[in-house]
Amino acid sequence: MFSKPFHAGSLAGQSFLVTGGAGFIGSNIVEYLLKYGASGVRVLDNLSNGFQKNIEPHLGNPAFEFIEGDITDSATCVQACNGVDFVTHQAALGSVPRSIEFPLNTHAANATGFLNMLVAARDAKVKRFIYASSSSVYGDLQASPKKESQIGKPLSPYAVSKLTNELYAGVFSLNYGMKIIGLRYFNVFGPRQDPDGPYAAAIPLFMDALVNNKQAFINGSGEQTRDFTFVENAVQANIMAFFTEHPDAFNRVYNVAVSESVSVKDLFGILKNLTGSALNPVHREERQGDVKNSLADISQAEEMLGYKPSVKVEEGLGITLEWFIKSFQKKENV
Repeated sequence: MFSKPFHAGSLAGQSFLVTGGAGFIGSNIVEYLLKYGASGVRVLDNLSNGFQKNIEPHLGNPAFEFIEGDITDSATCVQACNGVDFVTHQAALGSVPRSIEFPLNTHAANATGFLNMLVAARDAKVKRFIYASSSSVYGDLQASPKKESQIGKPLSPYAVSKLTNELYAGVFSLNYGMKIIGLRYFNVFGPRQDPDGPYAAAIPLFMDALVNNKQAFINGSGEQTRDFTFVENAVQANIMAFFTEHPDAFNRVYNVAVSESVSVKDLFGILKNLTGSALNPVHREERQGDVKNSLADISQAEEMLGYKPSVKVEEGLGITLEWFIKSFQKKENV
């Protein structure tokens, strides 16, 4: 991935902290920063959702540093922010169903942990603080496409935690003059997304089923739609947010998507064709707290950040499937 840079100039002399940097999106950001010559890339991760294997290729790189620790510990956040220029905060407990089952854990990681990071970044005087929000904040809003200026009622503790992030970011920017940008991710997928565990996302689960001839499940009718977003586009948004020169770009949150609507049923069909599988999915009950339809208006990110999604859904699925098959083959050979 990352055949061309999303930034102008050099990353030499710049240092970055990626919280959750051993996770799916975070590790892809780390890969980009190191590939293009960042002088320092520090990862803070407690390895609850992230994996050592995602950062293993960088462990011998003198520009890379790993801190195993938790954002719910304020002293660890202070240590992680010390001496860095830019922070991208990806650490969180994802999954709507997990948040419904374990709301206290979700709040601790996503709300308290976020506040710890804001305070540490403020005190370390970082230049910019970028953070991952979520399309879940749109909740029960029926309007489509989703525009940043209007949200609905949150449908899960996860959505509440991400909305809380946006509110805290706004008051820290207002009261402390911090340059903060939030990114509302829409169903990000790609290499390193884990298919294992009870809270795995649809795309890696579908790939696992189709490649390994397991039973595949679709929640509900499958007519629900999503703005599936390849991870390279999410990385691009972070990089553009680090370096945007638009004077009005800060203290705002932006949709990060491709602005294309694909139903879950059609998504399975695309993957079925790519794999050549004859497998048919089994439909089961809808998931509690799920948004029915999700499509983003990305015009604000295009205008303020210069964001331009470079990989569309089918291309991204092909890249991800190739990675998934190679990953599965490696597991078999161990």
